[in-house]
Amino acid sequence: MMRMLPALLASACLLSVGAEARGAVGGGPSLAEAEGEGGRQLGQIGKGLAIAKKAQDLRDLQMTDQEEQELGAAVSERIRTRYGVAQDAAVHRYLALVGGALAQGSTRPALPWTFVVLDTDGVNAFAAPGVYVHITRGALALIKTEAELAGVLAHEIVHVTEKHTIRAIQKSKAVQMGAAETLSGSAGLMERAVTATYDNIVERGFGRAEENESDEKGIALANKTGYAPQGLGSFLVTLKERNKASTEKRGLFASHPEMQERLDRLTKQIASQKLAATATLQARYAKNISYKPMPVTAIATIEAGAAGLAGDEKKADDKKAEEKKAEPKKRGFGLGRMLPSGGGEKKQAQVTASGGARGVDPEKDSKGGSNPKPVPVKIAAADIAAFKKEGGLP
Repeated sequence: MMRMLPALLASACLLSVGAEARGAVGGGPSLAEAEGEGGRQLGQIGKGLAIAKKAQDLRDLQMTDQEEQELGAAVSERIRTRYGVAQDAAVHRYLALVGGALAQGSTRPALPWTFVVLDTDGVNAFAAPGVYVHITRGALALIKTEAELAGVLAHEIVHVTEKHTIRAIQKSKAVQMGAAETLSGSAGLMERAVTATYDNIVERGFGRAEENESDEKGIALANKTGYAPQGLGSFLVTLKERNKASTEKRGLFASHPEMQERLDRLTKQIASQKLAATATLQARYAKNISYKPMPVTAIATIEAGAAGLAGDEKKADDKKAEEKKAEPKKRGFGLGRMLPSGGGEKKQAQVTASGGARGVDPEKDSKGGSNPKPVPVKIAAADIAAFKKEGGLP
């Protein structure tokens, strides 16, 4: 090896001299030019490697339980700003007692669960990450018994306990983070996560698998708490009747497959798992909830693009009449045309929503109240125990 070194050095010298000689007679680039070109190439390679490394460093959105609650709080604030909050402490306390009883039997009982009544006639419910479950006064007006309320709340609780929203964002790669980045340590990342989460909950909704899981585990949770597991199905029947004249899936549980298939699946589960709880507590529900349901055609809505703002207000039937009069070209810009495309009916049937119907939807696009302020409620374990005992719940 030592004997080869002088030969290698000699070769290197000859190459250098050759390069200088060629440059001197115009036969090729000078040594300085060659070194400059090589430097530029190395710089480009380095830049490419840096980009590749950065892409490799990106990972799916990850968060601690505390960060999940911070994300949920920010998303809840947006939902409350969009729809407003019904400023009724007694209703919120009742909702917190029913929800608290269910949460105790969930897989995440230690979370500081928060239940919010949204101030809108639309029939809907939204579960934000962490601890936040929202239900509209329009939905409360349509519900007939405490068992039905328990069925709806349990469904939304499962969305939270199973982290459906977070998993949907991770699956879609809607938000990614750097290898050393944390959600709580980056305001920009948190903002992107809040926007993606809000969009998934309110505008797009969950996938078919997530909805089926929330149905299945939700009625099991309601039954475990002592509520008749038929409550969710009973409410879905009411929704089916409410929307029988609609050509689109709307509002709360606006889902594929068809409603009857969903109801049949719930009935089959109740029988196969021998879910036998019986409490419906219709009288207690009527004592605490006095909202009156609003017909779909009478719901005031917010114009597209003005949700949560002081946009033009219209009644659903007035909007429908205007759409019929509109020119075909103009109709192409409406919400009714903003449907998923490119997948056909079979592909689109894979998407459902607790908070997301497709097209013009008086339930989702309903006008909300102007006060987003939360209604504070303090519920102790002893309060929930007394509430359960009063209703004959185990």
